[in-house]
Order: sequence, then C-alpha cells, then structure tokens
Amino acid sequence: MNDTLVYQLLADAVLALHLGIVLFVIGGLLVVIAGNLRDWRWVNAAWFRLAHLGAIGVVVVESWLGVVCPLTSLEMWLRAKAGASVYAGSFIEHWIGRVLYYDAPAWVFTVVYTMFAALVAGTWWYYPPRFKRGTDKTSL
Repeated sequence: MNDTLVYQLLADAVLALHLGIVLFVIGGLLVVIAGNLRDWRWVNAAWFRLAHLGAIGVVVVESWLGVVCPLTSLEMWLRAKAGASVYAGSFIEHWIGRVLYYDAPAWVFTVVYTMFAALVAGTWWYYPPRFKRGTDKTSL
C-alpha cells in the first residue's frame, strides 16, 4: 500500500470520526429529551451527560476563540500529505464533507453553537443527570 493511499484513508477516517462526534452532539440532545420522555434512565447517567456537555463545550469554546477544529486541521494535513485537493476525493470524503461543512460567516456558526449549547445546558436543569450515590448502581 503506498503512502498516498494510506494518507487518503486516514483522512477519510478522521472525517468519519468528525461526523460521528457531530452526530453524538446533535443526537445526544435528542436522546436525552426522548429518553426522559420515555423514562430511559441511562440517558441521565453522569458519564453520558458529561461527555455530551464536554463535546458541545469544546465546539463552543473553539468557535468563540476562532480556533479551527483540530480534526479539520488533521484531515486537511492528511489530505495534503496524500496530494489530494480538499474535498474532491473519495466517496466518503465527498458526502460526509457536504454534511459537515457549510459556507457561512464564522459568526453564524458561533451563534448556532452557542444556542445549541444553551439547549444542552437547559436539559441539565430540566432533566438533571444522575450522579452515583452510595451503592445505587441504577444511576450509572
């Protein structure tokens, strides 16, 4: 396997990971709300809620500071090492790239991320996470 193909496959893997994180952030909020409406106790587990809050928190802080997502930077670097133009390569790259990347001013993303984070924070108040107390294993 040549280096170009290895870098291209790694770039595609980073893009797929990036999409997975995006789906976790968006889907996580939907799961918390739906799970509470359906009385799924696991959606309020501290590990899940903290991971979800942490993920959107990183996105918001990056956007406020004007920092490019490290996954985007890594993907671009891998594509450059592969000699590929940005988002003109593989099937995975083409379709996942269209889902993740939009052409809008940076402030639009900052506002949307901040509003989404406010919704996530609101679920912490409305549907509080369950932190483990004593030997109660159902709150894990």
